Amino acid sequence: MSAAPVWSVDPRTGNPREQVAVEATGEEVDRVVRAAHAVRDSLADRAPRAAFLRAAAELLAESGEHIIEAADAETALGPARLTGELARTAAQLRAFADVVDEGAYLDVHIDHEDGSRTPPWPDLRRYKIPLGVVAVYAASNFPLAFSVPGGDTASALAAGCPVVVKAHPDHPATSELCASVLRRAAARTGLPEDVVTLVHGFDAGVELIRHPLVSAAGFTGSVRGGRALFDAAAARPAPIPFHGELGSLNPVVVTGAAAAERAAEIGAGLGGSMTLGVGQFCTKPGFVLVPEGAAGDQLLKTLTEAVSSTGSGVLLDHRMRDAFVAGVRDRAALPDVDAPVTPGAGGEHTVSAGFLTVPAARLTAQGPHDALLEECFGPVTVIARYASVDEIAAVLARLPGNLTATLQTATEAPDPDAAPLLAALTPLAGRILVNGWPTGVAVAPAQHHGGPYPATTSTSTSVGATAIERWLRPVTYQSTPEALLPPELREDNPQGLPRRVDGRRV
Repeated sequence: MSAAPVWSVDPRTGNPREQVAVEATGEEVDRVVRAAHAVRDSLADRAPRAAFLRAAAELLAESGEHIIEAADAETALGPARLTGELARTAAQLRAFADVVDEGAYLDVHIDHEDGSRTPPWPDLRRYKIPLGVVAVYAASNFPLAFSVPGGDTASALAAGCPVVVKAHPDHPATSELCASVLRRAAARTGLPEDVVTLVHGFDAGVELIRHPLVSAAGFTGSVRGGRALFDAAAARPAPIPFHGELGSLNPVVVTGAAAAERAAEIGAGLGGSMTLGVGQFCTKPGFVLVPEGAAGDQLLKTLTEAVSSTGSGVLLDHRMRDAFVAGVRDRAALPDVDAPVTPGAGGEHTVSAGFLTVPAARLTAQGPHDALLEECFGPVTVIARYASVDEIAAVLARLPGNLTATLQTATEAPDPDAAPLLAALTPLAGRILVNGWPTGVAVAPAQHHGGPYPATTSTSTSVGATAIERWLRPVTYQSTPEALLPPELREDNPQGLPRRVDGRRV
């Protein structure tokens, strides 16, 4: 039986562009994982790792024209958006190179022997080591920054872990191009190319999560697909960490004082955020609590104008388009749900943006309206009109975990509802915004891109310097002779690492 072909498809037409590869068989997945496992020691030294990450960033930039052309043809995201995403991806690789150079991520602790303590302390030296081969499942909506050369791959390589990427079927040609760039960067810096490899196919993804030499996995995608892989990772004879980003509603609360002060500004900002990238950002504000009354009406009037002026757009593939059309149709058919701007099919291959409104009272108890509290991927948001702060609290208590939660407050005078509502939003998400919009995730050391389930399956972040921590585990050496210690833990600190000695940072 011949292997199934992997086609690159144009989402603007639904037509195949070219055959890119064939789906990997179980035997091929086994060979690739074993090859990655065999070269893991080549990543042990930090200097070559950092050089590799910087070379990857440089080669991505050099190949940018071809990568952007391929990505646009496969995703319809447009050259401007993809140019920015490529720059972000390269910057992310360089940022992790800096993390590797600094070495603070190793979290070195040394406690010298101390017989005066009760009980006595032996000599203890702790740091973190890489887990091993990491499986990365590429995202559909970010063909660069969350795919083959993206954050999961960059942070795993920075930690010293070889990576096997399962390509997303929406952009296989882009994936092949980026994988070749990473492998060339490895060769340029004296590392084996098998520190990064690529496989295609649904079955290959299942085989990958089950492979006994895979030590951890990173995933960005749907709740259904991510949960299946999460369960498979936990069901292995030796379970492994699974860091999945699955789905997020990203709720927004607009206080009465905020709506009274700047309804038009908030309506316009919401319209821009929810339609950005045809509503395909994982941080799209998909659910908004707006007060009843004249100020809330004005906000919706401005939102209507903003969304109505947004042209139809192409989603990443026709399966997503069909799911969007069906999802908004089913939600709009619920009792007391209105569509001031009707979202749905914009044409044979496109979708149109819109939003739905519902009384918040419909959402305070379990019922058919619960569908409005689930993510709908695409350019749509749900506006729940509330009558009181107590009604807001009742709705928030029913929301699942999220990547972000946003509070829009008054800015010109104290807002009495701001503090209690901020406290109510904080348990719901990993990033809390005040008077901003969640689309756009800065790659910064203090960033946290994660949240309670189903936003993510762990407490870690997939963006920012601390994303490296997902692929490491701590090890302590007790009463170990200096000559046998790893260089990072020796008394003379030959690598000049930041560390904490006898409780003091040095």
